[in-house]
Amino acid sequence: MKSLLKLEEAAQFALALVLFNQLPFAWWWFPALLLLPDLSMLGYLINPRIGAYAYNFFHHKAVAVAVGVVGFLLASQVLMLTGVMLFGHSAMDRLFGYGLKYPDGFASTHLGRIGKNTVKPTDEELRSGTHRVSSPSIS
Repeated sequence: MKSLLKLEEAAQFALALVLFNQLPFAWWWFPALLLLPDLSMLGYLINPRIGAYAYNFFHHKAVAVAVGVVGFLLASQVLMLTGVMLFGHSAMDRLFGYGLKYPDGFASTHLGRIGKNTVKPTDEELRSGTHRVSSPSIS
């Protein structure tokens, strides 16, 4: 299943490249803007709850699609670019295992824990779903 999810994220990243190619921006804008959504991690300087909220807002694909659609409806190339970049960045992050964040800390994501001191859930925890007790902070 993990490989299938990574393949899906890779396809979404490829879609972002295709959509970017339809916009009238030079190619170098894509790599130049690709990591910009990670500035949302600055919220962690305040506290983990604010950090998770900010990170999740700028890494939520529905937000990216909404911004892109509004840009399309308003014929705003900058808003379309913003939506494409948010979408592409989110797909890239999830491809590398960085999911939406839980409010208890940066390492707790909806895709599992990340980092050096990661404790892997047992097979029983994975089957029962008990390895995660809270839900992502998006509200």
